[in-house]
Amino acid sequence: MRPARNHPMRTFSTDAAELRRGTRRTRGSRFPHASRWGPGCWLLACLAVGLRAQAPAGRPTISFHRNVGEVLVQVTVLGKHNRPLNHLPEQDFQIYENHVRQRIDSFQNTDAPVSAGLLIDNSGSMSNKRAAVIAAAHAFVQAGNRQDETFIVNFNDEYYLDAPFTRRMTVLQRGLDRIESNGGTALYDAAIASLDYLVRHGKYQKKALLIITDGVDDVSRYTLEQTVRIAEQEKDAPLIYSIGILGHTDRGKAKRALKALAKATGGQAMFPKHLAQVPEMTALIAREMRQQYTLSYSSNQTSRGFRRIQIKVKGPHLGHIKVIARRGYYFPPEYRKKKKIQMH
Repeated sequence: MRPARNHPMRTFSTDAAELRRGTRRTRGSRFPHASRWGPGCWLLACLAVGLRAQAPAGRPTISFHRNVGEVLVQVTVLGKHNRPLNHLPEQDFQIYENHVRQRIDSFQNTDAPVSAGLLIDNSGSMSNKRAAVIAAAHAFVQAGNRQDETFIVNFNDEYYLDAPFTRRMTVLQRGLDRIESNGGTALYDAAIASLDYLVRHGKYQKKALLIITDGVDDVSRYTLEQTVRIAEQEKDAPLIYSIGILGHTDRGKAKRALKALAKATGGQAMFPKHLAQVPEMTALIAREMRQQYTLSYSSNQTSRGFRRIQIKVKGPHLGHIKVIARRGYYFPPEYRKKKKIQMH
């Protein structure tokens, strides 16, 4: 029998008590679906732009300070063999919004802690892959900054917060042990709920969601296009990374979806040929996040709608490089309506 889930989430609620700990609930306790929201109404009604990462008492950490109204961009620069290029000077970077150059207000290339979420496919086809997924979660945590905080959401045709934000691997392990490999794949619904939890409860400025799945979404109420649009709402939206352990069924469709989510937010989508590569990839993602450049700027644009961001990196000694960053954001964000969805 499946253990009771102890950390249900009141998703998209503006109540103060979104996360209830210690209440024993049955299998029906989960992130509620976002079906009562239109695609333009979601993104994080309780997000206060300009949040600051605060370290626990007695534990100093690196904090990236922003002003209200600034746009935050995480930038990965890859050189030969896709290896991160570190220690590039600020003068090598240029930011454009809607093809107009912007002035860089802040520039950092430091090992800042991350608020991260692991969104793990728990559908029927994942039953023989769970050991590799658990190893991958361990590798991700071990390769990250020691002050990173991580949560776990398992999903099939429903989605559950099985480990709230924590630095303790023992807590994460309990979330990983909640195996129920059956049902469909509600990837988009689970991603939206996880992004909401990540932004509302993550304490650090840098935020990322890592998706591990083996198939295409087949039961979500949201579409891929709606999910991408939701992910692009904020000026400091989280990165989305994904690892697709894909078979032959609908492989092309699944790859396109995972790539679209990553491209929109400045993350990456990876597709291992063998299960043994999955832990290597999660460790690579964790190390990549530790070596990113964090830039901010105050937009000089006045237009409404989607604002496209372009990062150019030029230097006298740079050869062929690859620059990865979010592609833009919506202004104003389309989340002004506040709605409350009750637990099922």
